Amino acid sequence: MAIRKSTMQEQVAQAIAQINPSDRPIVTFHTITGPSPWLTNAIGVIAQAFVKYYFVTVTEQAVVFHKAGRMTARPKELVAAIPRQEAAGLVSDVRRNVLWSSLRFQLPGEPKPTRLNVARYWRAELDQWVPAVTGQAIAA
Repeated sequence: MAIRKSTMQEQVAQAIAQINPSDRPIVTFHTITGPSPWLTNAIGVIAQAFVKYYFVTVTEQAVVFHKAGRMTARPKELVAAIPRQEAAGLVSDVRRNVLWSSLRFQLPGEPKPTRLNVARYWRAELDQWVPAVTGQAIAA
């Protein structure tokens, strides 16, 4: 089980290299979908069945989503790879907060943008990821 951020990022980089050896990850963060994690925790175990865990990476060529294991925090199958020039228009409602930041991303095949919740532990990566994808800094 990966616990250290650097270990998780290395595992994601290896998964990307298997898919496209010529691409290089720039920044990766771990995210949880669904409503606010505060609300999800308040509802309890039932709410956990409806959230999904992802690793989101911006590479030199694309924005890549991998499913993340709930218990192992390892990257699993590829969910989507969106060319970088298309990805900027798919990001909206970026909110940087003290403990849980969030943004919305329109994943292919989804009827509406998916809310991605990012824990404080990954906020520095989010602060790098948003400008790399959108070209705009996050408002504090």
